[in-house]
Amino acid sequence: MNILVANIGSTSFKYRLFDVERDAVLAQGRVERIGQTGGDCPNYETAIRRCVADIAGDGKPLARLDELAAIGFKAVHAGPVSGARVVDEDVLAAMEEFSFFAPAHNPPYVAAMRSFARGVPGVPLVALFETAFFDRLDEAATTYAVPFDWREELGVRRYGFHGASHRAAHEHVQAHLGAGLRHISCHLGGSSSLAAVRDGVAADTSFGMSPQSGLPQSNRCGDLDVFAALFVMKKRGLGPDEMARVLASQSGLAGISGLSGDIRDLDEAAASGNARARLALDAFVRSIRHYLGAFLVTLGGVDVLTFSGGIGENSPDIRAGVCTGLGEFGIVLDRGLNADARGAARISAAASRVPILIVPADEERVVARATAEVVKGGGAAGGAHGR
Repeated sequence: MNILVANIGSTSFKYRLFDVERDAVLAQGRVERIGQTGGDCPNYETAIRRCVADIAGDGKPLARLDELAAIGFKAVHAGPVSGARVVDEDVLAAMEEFSFFAPAHNPPYVAAMRSFARGVPGVPLVALFETAFFDRLDEAATTYAVPFDWREELGVRRYGFHGASHRAAHEHVQAHLGAGLRHISCHLGGSSSLAAVRDGVAADTSFGMSPQSGLPQSNRCGDLDVFAALFVMKKRGLGPDEMARVLASQSGLAGISGLSGDIRDLDEAAASGNARARLALDAFVRSIRHYLGAFLVTLGGVDVLTFSGGIGENSPDIRAGVCTGLGEFGIVLDRGLNADARGAARISAAASRVPILIVPADEERVVARATAEVVKGGGAAGGAHGR
């Protein structure tokens, strides 16, 4: 079964074509700067045509487009609409309703899905929502201490995101270390989160109702006392939409440093003596350790710790900062292995009771498998991909 997975950014489009039965990647590519000055791709329709031309035709991975079974999307947020399901107007409407919480993600995904529906008619579109891995969280873990009708009527609750990445990391450790594991998964990148997983089932997440919560993100705020936002709104006369824009695009590591939300830029600036760059890095590591400590309690210990994502896979300094002083919990990093690691690697010391692994993110493969299951089943998979 051939599945095309479309990974949509606000101005970019990456794709991978899978033969799911053989677990093989047949093609991959990307289009950047869609609709941007200096780019050569004016819209998603053009990007999709390029993708189709690359994967189907003479000498291409597919002889004809009708060999494509479905197109899968790593969709972000549709509130109570979760799991993996065929994209229809109800799904698109739910994504549009929750766009306030994912302004950098939902609008481009909705636009791309509609473009695919026009450009590749007859091919099923399937969304695997990032919230799906967390569908089985305990109600106590998802409930905010606010009037309960907010939850019942408006969907105000904790959801969790980065589900495909955390699921892929857990499948990796299960394949190499066995089942029944207590796993703390650190997905660290431009957008970052931790997840606590027990034997394949998510037990907790650092994210809340939106991707603006949890750890400080590149330019999104992370956790914040809601009254701090209300105070600033009152003092500076900001409306909710303007405050949402500030919290979602002018905050996080970039907001603290005043320079950049990119760890590489912050490392360079901190090495040159920039105090705010160092503060941003320290605040990031502290927040990761805060959730790691909480999840040690949630799980009653940990059997494996993993790092994924652009920062998790490529920043030995951040990994070292996170693991410092955790020997009492069985977590001991090998400084040499950590510094030299490239790609998938074990970076724990020989004396470490807990394996520490770098697991390159493989979200598209998870999406491809979930999409295939939906197509085979003829409809929505609900929360099945949270298990």
